[in-house]
Amino acid sequence: MAVDLSMPVLVVDDYNTMIRIIRNLLKQLGFQDIDDASDGSAALAKMRTKKYGLVISDWNMEPMTGYDLLKEVRADPNLAMTKFIMITAESKTENVIAAKKAGVNNYIVKPFNAATLKTKIEAVFPDHVPA
Repeated sequence: MAVDLSMPVLVVDDYNTMIRIIRNLLKQLGFQDIDDASDGSAALAKMRTKKYGLVISDWNMEPMTGYDLLKEVRADPNLAMTKFIMITAESKTENVIAAKKAGVNNYIVKPFNAATLKTKIEAVFPDHVPA
């Protein structure tokens, strides 16, 4: 994988089991610096104190959804360039289109595995070439 595995990654999900699954998949891929947040507002607070190379966020969360988080991130000049992958159980076309319009870098539909996650992450970092 030609991605910088040392970059900090933020996993955002209101379901602890899902955070644990994604964290384990990321570790399998070689990522070490992994933080998590239980909703969009908690994620935003963390993003304002630490620079993340990648955010992997669930769509459906309360009180702030992943979609709202994405819009906030893209509207903030300090965070706007952060790579953002949205995860959802719904593969509705209108959701995918809305997320793309809001500036999502990639989209994963649950359930998924390490290979899918790796492919989606690599697609988000096309500038990195293998050494």
